[in-house]
Amino acid sequence: MKEITSMSAIAISEKIRNRELSVEEVVKAQLETIKKREPLYNCYITIMEKEAFEQAKSVQRKIDSGEFTDSPLAGVPVAIKDNICTGGVRTTCASKMLENFIPNYDATVIDRLRDAGAILIGKVNLDEFAMGGTTKTSYFGITRNPWNPEHTPGGSSGGSSAAVASEEAFLSLGSDTGGSIRQPAAYCGIVGMKPTYGTVSRYGLIPLASSLDQIGPLTRNVSDCAAALEVISGYDPKDSTSFNINKYSYRNSLKSDVKGMKIGVPKIYLEESLNDDIRSCFMKALKTFEDMGAIIEIFDMDEIRCSVQAYYVIACAEASSNLSRYDGILYGFMAEGYEGLDELYKKSRGEGFGYEVKRRIILGAHMLISDNYETYYNKARKIRNIISRAYAKAFEKYDVLLSPESLNTAPRLDDDNSQKKKEFRSEILNASVNLAGIPAMSIPCGTDKKGLPIGLQLIGNKFDEASILRAAYSFEQTKPYMRPSAIEDNLER
Repeated sequence: MKEITSMSAIAISEKIRNRELSVEEVVKAQLETIKKREPLYNCYITIMEKEAFEQAKSVQRKIDSGEFTDSPLAGVPVAIKDNICTGGVRTTCASKMLENFIPNYDATVIDRLRDAGAILIGKVNLDEFAMGGTTKTSYFGITRNPWNPEHTPGGSSGGSSAAVASEEAFLSLGSDTGGSIRQPAAYCGIVGMKPTYGTVSRYGLIPLASSLDQIGPLTRNVSDCAAALEVISGYDPKDSTSFNINKYSYRNSLKSDVKGMKIGVPKIYLEESLNDDIRSCFMKALKTFEDMGAIIEIFDMDEIRCSVQAYYVIACAEASSNLSRYDGILYGFMAEGYEGLDELYKKSRGEGFGYEVKRRIILGAHMLISDNYETYYNKARKIRNIISRAYAKAFEKYDVLLSPESLNTAPRLDDDNSQKKKEFRSEILNASVNLAGIPAMSIPCGTDKKGLPIGLQLIGNKFDEASILRAAYSFEQTKPYMRPSAIEDNLER
């Protein structure tokens, strides 16, 4: 069982297609691992055991009949962040508001995973409505980091990252609004990619901030990431923000060669209060790229200095608008003991939403009132345009940009970060990417003195995931994936 669930997604799919393992054997091993480790890590909100075995039989029949010969995910158990709609399976957004919501349709990315023969194994935990960076705001309890259960796995895609790191899934899908794939990937020592906005359909993703949200994969290595991105990307007429571009073979980018590649490092990132271990690890990573023949240059990019402020204004404003649909009438939580429509609204939303969600709704509504729209929201949009132009200018000179992924390694779950202390924030390193709509990914680049993972962020130009994947794959050859050393010992604590 351990040997099966420790393998990469591509390797397990190849064994299945070569008839060395059956899909049912792999699903059984995966479910056994989940049942053993889930009481500690709490990655899942819903485990799709019955559905998984039904899918396994269907996929096995197709493999036996000669289908899926080239699919890199055929027979691979995949975890899905619980803000992505799955027809017939509840989708909660980790909120009391949607605790019993069952969609009647699949998101486009779910259709594409099914078409590739992937097995949906369950829906994983997140911060409520993807608002948070620790999974502490989830109505279904916190998720724990497989490297050390006393530490957070990050968020909002904390369940997605922890499930992959704890080997409770071979890969997972998350959503990234301001670093929500990349930060937990860094905290859990795995690979996480936020694609270019419009590369992966958002149809069926329950929105936080529609102009920032993007679905992406979390995997144990760069090859699995490229394979997953290849499956889920592509134009979707059901998503008006989807770009009609030719489908790209991302696996063709996996070449260990960065000789002559121009890599830029925004100076502002090195001026931040980085953890000493992260700074040291990052400088070693730069030296590694230099040794492989890349050209490294540190440059000024002060335009992104206000990215966090602009991000929060836009994200809260759009969240307030998106969450106005939850009124206790059409679907979602409905309060009891109310008199009149106004009280129904107030009680349903007051009891159905958690504190962090209500805080952001109020902030967003405040920014959108007529007297404040120009002062806050419209000004944030102007800053967003400045940031986008700054990135476009940078990519006239550089192929890829590098930065640390976070200011710190995974904080303890009992740390008080309610005041948003600087050492607990990684938005300064992440938010500008979402504002510009460009691709970025986090890959493991070492550990700190406590043995916690450190992430390296690679940022690319619009629709140039290929350059990021090539650079990431090259770096990965010098630092192969490290399995959490205490993954089994944690269960005995």
